[in-house]
Amino acid sequence: MSASSSRIAFRQQSVIPGFGLTMGLTLTWLGLIVLLPLSALFIKTSELTFDRFIAIITAARTLHALQVSFGLALVAALVNVVFGAIVVWVLVRYEFPFKKVVDALIDIPFALPTAVAGIALTALYAENGWVGSLLAPLGIQVSFTPLGIVVALVFIGLPFVVRTVQPVLADLDQELEEAAASLGATRTQTLVKVVLPSIWPALLTGFALAFARAVGEYGSVIFIAGNLPGVSEIAPLLIVIRLEEFRYADATAIATVMLVASFLLLLVINRLQRWAELRGSRNA
Repeated sequence: MSASSSRIAFRQQSVIPGFGLTMGLTLTWLGLIVLLPLSALFIKTSELTFDRFIAIITAARTLHALQVSFGLALVAALVNVVFGAIVVWVLVRYEFPFKKVVDALIDIPFALPTAVAGIALTALYAENGWVGSLLAPLGIQVSFTPLGIVVALVFIGLPFVVRTVQPVLADLDQELEEAAASLGATRTQTLVKVVLPSIWPALLTGFALAFARAVGEYGSVIFIAGNLPGVSEIAPLLIVIRLEEFRYADATAIATVMLVASFLLLLVINRLQRWAELRGSRNA
């Protein structure tokens, strides 16, 4: 096939007008907004020697801050997957008074400034707060502990799971559930064999979004965490502290580790999501 024939075939396959121009604008915008800042991060980190870089990221304070950020983000994302799926099930499968109000409340963490959320949660879960005063006699302290970080991360991550799974469950034909029931399946079997395989890729997507959001959360966490080094200090706060100390290379080293680790984890989650989609299509 000649070069002119190949160009004609390409034009015939492209259904989007102005593909070349829009693709160029897309790559340019992506480069300016995403790739350029990330490149600057790696360039600044490259000023460190390898030994200095290893010393920074293996320091006890850095390792604990990374452990707190990634570990508690993982816990919060798992909690959101479980309870987010329950919330979606109620919103999609049942009718009840003020349903639209409850549905709208899910989006509050999207619109609420994170600092406001942090202050509100701290006041609510403090020992003299409405909820904290009820937990204090049980020996449970939320504010200024790692548990408070989990509460804040669950708050800001719940909408990502709900809004990702909700349209998928709404599109799932209820006749499939009725058919399973007519064939003798119990409610648990219907849930495990029919519903979960259909929404599993969406659940993984919601988990990935909630996890990614929680790892980098700063505003709502610093108020409720207590920010004690070695106890409840998160990695984003440690980065800010290093910047205030004018230790820019140290801050970029920690940020680079967070970036690489987050990218690898999201890559694994995306691969799992793709595997779940392929498995679901084969079973269908």
